Amino acid sequence: MKIRASAGPAILTGLLSILPAVGLVLLPVAADAATGPATDGGPGAVTPLAALGPPPVPADNPITAAKVELGKLLFFDPRLSGDVSLSCATCHDPAIGWQDGAEVCRGYPGTSHWRNCQSIINSAYYRKLFWAGSAKSLESQAPSAARGGVAGNGERDVMEERLRQIPEYNKRFKKVFGNARPELPDAWKAIAAFERTLVQRDTPFDLYMLGDKNALGPAELRGKELFEGKARCIECHDGALFSNEKYYNLGVPPNDVFDDDPLKQITFRFEQFAKGVSEDLYRRTKIDLGLYYRTKQEHDIAKFRVPTLRYLVFTPPYMHNGVFFTLEEVIDFYDQGGGDDHAKLLTGTATKTPVLRPLGLADDEKQDLIAFLESLTGEELTMEPPELPRYGVFE
Repeated sequence: MKIRASAGPAILTGLLSILPAVGLVLLPVAADAATGPATDGGPGAVTPLAALGPPPVPADNPITAAKVELGKLLFFDPRLSGDVSLSCATCHDPAIGWQDGAEVCRGYPGTSHWRNCQSIINSAYYRKLFWAGSAKSLESQAPSAARGGVAGNGERDVMEERLRQIPEYNKRFKKVFGNARPELPDAWKAIAAFERTLVQRDTPFDLYMLGDKNALGPAELRGKELFEGKARCIECHDGALFSNEKYYNLGVPPNDVFDDDPLKQITFRFEQFAKGVSEDLYRRTKIDLGLYYRTKQEHDIAKFRVPTLRYLVFTPPYMHNGVFFTLEEVIDFYDQGGGDDHAKLLTGTATKTPVLRPLGLADDEKQDLIAFLESLTGEELTMEPPELPRYGVFE
């Protein structure tokens, strides 16, 4: 069964309304702190698993129904891209788990992206967005995607002028933000407000944690025990979000799509140059350097932020490069202790996390673990694209 969100005024139909959470404030987070991003430090304290609460809402972008409606239109509007062919929904398609279902995201026409496209569902809870945590809020994530060279490739002034030439948007922006004309920063706020409604808090796991002891069966409960114990998943996938948002090198194997697709190889080289790697690394690396692009520290090579495990039934393939298509593959990878330390092979500096080691899981234990992971997903959340307002002559 699918949960369908209305395309009309009742935008929150089928989704758990979060308007009561407007009073919540997203506490300020130091930009990965003065000491740098939180990378793996081996086993440490973990946050117990919990039901998901209301998403945090920043004080400077409170949620209103009108803002969410506007954000929904903008999320589906391809005019917020370079050639008006891509919208947020192109790569975050409601029919494909709010991502695009590809190993590596499709990217702007004439290019290819270079990383797996993550689902929007529950992204409201992240403090670090994108695989290397380069955005700290949904408000800053939206323009990075819309303007990125291999993503939306939009030019700021052009996108803003397109919105201003649409009478309906002029009315809506004035109603929501009070400005005479649409302004692009407000568009990102509206999209972020809409995305904060895309949450799922009624999974079997959540219902169990809230007191319904029949919500999980024997296999799921055995899997939960493994998750918190022998399989050691909780050391990184903890708390209500099932992510500690730290960065780890797991030894994820390279995806050979980069060997076969010239556009992906071009993008890969472009990203090395754009992110300022040394000429030596530019010429030698065949792996995504991950967090290193932000810190330029060798010990951060090939490290990526831990993703949530929620809604994962609808969001394969998995990992930053989409190399695994099934949960069975993922479990087998962790059971063997991860993969090779490609950072050490590249630079001589070992960066693979010591948290990973062979687990010795039996086949029935793997199935129980998968049963528990599947309990972190509820009904599929779908949504029909809205009818978009047209350009027009102002009266």
